Amino acid sequence: MTATAAGSPAGPGAAQRLAALVEDALGAPPPLRIRAWDGSESGPSHAPVVVVRSRRALRRLLWQPGELGLAEAYITGDLDVEGELGEALRVMWGAARDRGARPPRLSARDRARAAGTALRLGAAGPRPPVPAARARLGGALHSRARDRAAISHHYDLSNAFYSLLLDETMAYSCGYWTRGDDAYGSADAQRDKLELICAKLGLGPGSRLLDIGCGWGSLTLYAAQRHGVRVTAVTLAAEQAAYVREQVAERGLDELVEVGCHDYRDLDPDEGGFDAVATVEMGEHVGDEAYPAFAASLRRLVRPRGRVLVQQMSRGSTAPGGGAFIESYIAPDMHMRPLGETVGLLEGAGLEVRDVQGLREHYVRTVDAWRATLEERWEEFAALVGEQTARVWRLYLVGGALAFEQRRMGVDQILAVRPDADGNAGLAATTPRTPAVRTEAAR
Repeated sequence: MTATAAGSPAGPGAAQRLAALVEDALGAPPPLRIRAWDGSESGPSHAPVVVVRSRRALRRLLWQPGELGLAEAYITGDLDVEGELGEALRVMWGAARDRGARPPRLSARDRARAAGTALRLGAAGPRPPVPAARARLGGALHSRARDRAAISHHYDLSNAFYSLLLDETMAYSCGYWTRGDDAYGSADAQRDKLELICAKLGLGPGSRLLDIGCGWGSLTLYAAQRHGVRVTAVTLAAEQAAYVREQVAERGLDELVEVGCHDYRDLDPDEGGFDAVATVEMGEHVGDEAYPAFAASLRRLVRPRGRVLVQQMSRGSTAPGGGAFIESYIAPDMHMRPLGETVGLLEGAGLEVRDVQGLREHYVRTVDAWRATLEERWEEFAALVGEQTARVWRLYLVGGALAFEQRRMGVDQILAVRPDADGNAGLAATTPRTPAVRTEAAR
């Protein structure tokens, strides 16, 4: 017999019943300790503690088994983690890797047993409401209207939110961490990344750059201000376009920078001849079927012997991509592929790939910096966007850092050129593989 929270003998408490359900679903004992709403506990004594605050958490899992149900229980606060969320997720992934635990694949019999347990625990009932932060898109996949809505869901959360989360560069992509001392921070890593891109693209005064998916203009503004580059910047997010235009005006860059709030597919068919094209972590939003046409656009838009730089997240050949939570709450319709497939698609479009640089470890540090800011300024984030959305972002950032750490996701800079009709790529034989970072004067 198991003692209840009050200490009197009784049958199994809620935690013991939940642990049995978890073991049925995973095929292994739960690697985390479970504490239920009735005070009962079950599981390894020194493991991170999952706190099931209400019966509604179980009801969410009955209606939505697996990753999405767990995520929504966490987002709403029906389920919580005592201590470090990252450590709890690390233990779960370790169990999946080392102990043969598997994602839930519930048979009809499993579901019937889970429903019976829910009835005994008083958790059965109608489907709980979906959190308001979940994306709600309509229309054909990767149509212009749907893509605009998907981008807006994530990037138009508000400029105030991203100004709070990001450093002064407003770069929302992987940094390039060239030093490890305490005086070197996120903004330094982002500026070193921007200088790395400018060097790889061979940008200088008067160069013409097309920045597709320009975000809040970190590369656009840096290239124009530091190197005198003429930049055409394109984004689908209205909030981003407004921010970049404000910065262009404030910095007196009107003669160098043009900002468009539209789809890259809506660029003038006669537009082209750019010396360089950059797309920094935008290709993940293009979609699987549309990527060959996207790659063809990159080639069309750059002049012969011009350069193209694609910085893009990837996944392993068998590893999951974004997953149900990311696709429902963060980046709807996002598609990641193995790095080799992206290289093949770029070369299939007529570009010649000249260099690939992996930055996976750099993204762990980048996301950790964002997560630290979120935790340090938690009350401000919650007041700005609401507690549930703040919890969405905590789960996203903690899980994202872990995915890069464990090599389930990667990120790479791919440098390509468009050779001319004679096969000349226009690159010097002595061009370094990884250009030096910006000089002290540029800092």
